[in-house]
Amino acid sequence: MTQMSRRHFARLPLALGAAALPWRSWAGGYPQRPVRCVVPYSAGGGADLVARMLAQRLTESLGWNVVVDNRPGANGMIGSDVVAKSAPDGHTLLLADTAHATNAALQPRLPFDPVKDFAPITLVGSSPQLLVAHPSFPANSLQEMLALPRAKVQGAGVGTTGQGSVAHLLCEMLKLKTGMDLVHVPYKGGSAALGDAAAGQIPLAINAMPACMPHVEARRLKVLAIASPARSPRLPQVQTVAETVPGLVGSAWYGLLAPARTPQDVQHELGAAVAAALEQPEIKAKLAGAYIDPLPGGPAAFAQFLAEDIARWQAVVRQTGISLNS
Repeated sequence: MTQMSRRHFARLPLALGAAALPWRSWAGGYPQRPVRCVVPYSAGGGADLVARMLAQRLTESLGWNVVVDNRPGANGMIGSDVVAKSAPDGHTLLLADTAHATNAALQPRLPFDPVKDFAPITLVGSSPQLLVAHPSFPANSLQEMLALPRAKVQGAGVGTTGQGSVAHLLCEMLKLKTGMDLVHVPYKGGSAALGDAAAGQIPLAINAMPACMPHVEARRLKVLAIASPARSPRLPQVQTVAETVPGLVGSAWYGLLAPARTPQDVQHELGAAVAAALEQPEIKAKLAGAYIDPLPGGPAAFAQFLAEDIARWQAVVRQTGISLNS
């Protein structure tokens, strides 16, 4: 069988929605031992949720033994470094998120190259950031917020998930583009920032949709804007940030990376397996429940997405002068 015909054959299970047992004989019997999916954060966060969801599905449907290995620390850099230095055989993977791009923009000396030391497998999903406010805040949208007298907004605190986070970068860009005198208030985690915003300790917060929505649905917070390219069908009445500040977008995304030089047939098999998993109704339902939109697209699409995301945050750092100490 030729290489091309094998690849064609490997796509059949994806098209048919089958469990893809023929893939096991393709790519040299991959996997030959348990596949370790490194999550560079503690258990319980968005990346961990996505990794465990995929691991369970790939184990159940394909018979693979996929285990999640939490390696928290240094804003994801410790776990990422583990994968960058692992054997390029497809048995060690990284469930990366937006910090993979923001670290590249903010950290002058990473222990790895965020692009050259990894092989992109596929995007998995993304969730936009929300600008939320305490219900007493005197504006119901970003547009209304910009129309307020300067004294009403001057010095308003914006809680984020910490220094160098996507929320922090969005806050700094919002200040730069609008001239609003906002004060960045970094927290060690999103739940603390949102809790203080809901309690009225700070008027504003920026965080990913999954973390914000329980507070929004309970009416402890209201959404002023969503940082997605287009309005969300889940919040159709909420304006995008870009409707008021063109070009300003930001999301929490999740994607699967392998060490550089991982064989292309293994990359293809991994990408096809994840794409098939994301088509399963139960996975779609779980992602929807977590406010994560599936975004499978394969290695080329992920490589382009990652390059553009890194460039976006590098531009933000240049324009704002932001650092991890600012």
